[in-house]
Amino acid sequence: MDLENKLTRFRTRRQLFKDCGFGVGKAALASMLADGLLGAGQTHFPAKADHVIFLFMAGGPSHLELFDYKPELTKWDGKPTPESFLKGKRFAFMDTFSKDTPKLLGTRRTFKQHGNSGHWFSDLVPNIAGIADELTVLHGVSTENFNHGPAKMFSNTGSVRAGRPSMGSWVAYGIGSESKDLPGYVVLQSGPRGPRGGAALWSSGFLPTAYQGVPFRNVGDPILNLSNPKGVTPEQQRQTIEALRDLNQMELEETGDAEIATRISQYEMAYRMQTSGPELIDFGQESKETMELYGAEPGKSSFGNNCLMARRLVERGVRFVQLYHTDWDHHDDITKPLDQVAKEVDRATAALIKDLKARGLLERTLVVWSGEFGRTPMGEVREKGKIGRNHHIDSFSMFMAGGGLKPGIKHGASDEFGFSPVEEKLEVYDIHATILNQLGLNHTKLTFRSQGRDFRLTDVAGRVINPILA
Repeated sequence: MDLENKLTRFRTRRQLFKDCGFGVGKAALASMLADGLLGAGQTHFPAKADHVIFLFMAGGPSHLELFDYKPELTKWDGKPTPESFLKGKRFAFMDTFSKDTPKLLGTRRTFKQHGNSGHWFSDLVPNIAGIADELTVLHGVSTENFNHGPAKMFSNTGSVRAGRPSMGSWVAYGIGSESKDLPGYVVLQSGPRGPRGGAALWSSGFLPTAYQGVPFRNVGDPILNLSNPKGVTPEQQRQTIEALRDLNQMELEETGDAEIATRISQYEMAYRMQTSGPELIDFGQESKETMELYGAEPGKSSFGNNCLMARRLVERGVRFVQLYHTDWDHHDDITKPLDQVAKEVDRATAALIKDLKARGLLERTLVVWSGEFGRTPMGEVREKGKIGRNHHIDSFSMFMAGGGLKPGIKHGASDEFGFSPVEEKLEVYDIHATILNQLGLNHTKLTFRSQGRDFRLTDVAGRVINPILA
């Protein structure tokens, strides 16, 4: 197509939007901008929770060393895995199992029951064990892909392929944010590196970009370049924002492009955050007791700091906070490296739940702790003298707290070796459906039309796990 024809098509499209006036597209934009926020909406039914804090353990924590006690597996330690357990199963790095029948690996950890609930926890997580009666523990959870990137994508977006909206984006799109000064969806990261998949894990996909997760830092400005350049006064900044808003508004009226509405909203949000942001990360407002509870240290990047930040964010109305903590992938060694990463998260996880409860926030805040999958009951030897575990998608464990769930109960179970669910198969889509349900959202009705079809977080699957609801 030559340049003249391209320009003609461009002018024709622009003229169409202009002549449509307040048609379907502009009416929708007007509705979204009615209170100055994108994504303000209503629930399908009364919500049991107003906020979600998702603690995502990137890499695949071993449920067999943490929450899923298997004494029978310990009895079979070092013995060849029965063929009936391996038949039809899919594992990552199959070549590591190809020479000989893989041997079962019993845990070296000490497990005990805790609280009135009787939940089993290992000695790796003493602080989490101390709040056993606050937790709703799920066993026998399964997922769809045994590679880290696609599995993380699936856990966060309901698809193994990049391009779909993340769960936080769906929530922000469905019910918006309670805060006018902070985004509805915030992402915090800790560990030696970022999670595989990167920004696609908190992308808004085909939803307007106003709903994407906003990565925050807890050192310096919460967001890069938030502060004014030297010599620029607040009044000059306000005048600049107003001028940009007027120019963008003219373009919006001309084209009806939803991304321009997003741009207007985000400029305004960034301006307001120049005041709200520094206050948010000022841990000087917290008591010494609170800082010690989390193990938080001002000015440092840590899981403890991020858990405290998550509490401060939900206090200020942020709807969905996602914490990623990496380094849970233990193929080579299931001993000291696991000791270290468990220690990094145990104290702060328990502190977050205790602190939310003490402040009256846990009842309306749903806390979720999970990875993208679990680890195999078989050992994996990559280096002589060490043993680890491979990825396992058929059965893993996770827990939740608060947000209208029954505390101190467990739901689901795996077989004696931890290979497969035996009571009820729980899928990631079911977890998604249940989280949305607690926020007052029907997962089958929270949809967005793209490329000629209606999409949803749970695709064509998912069911609410009713037995765990209070």
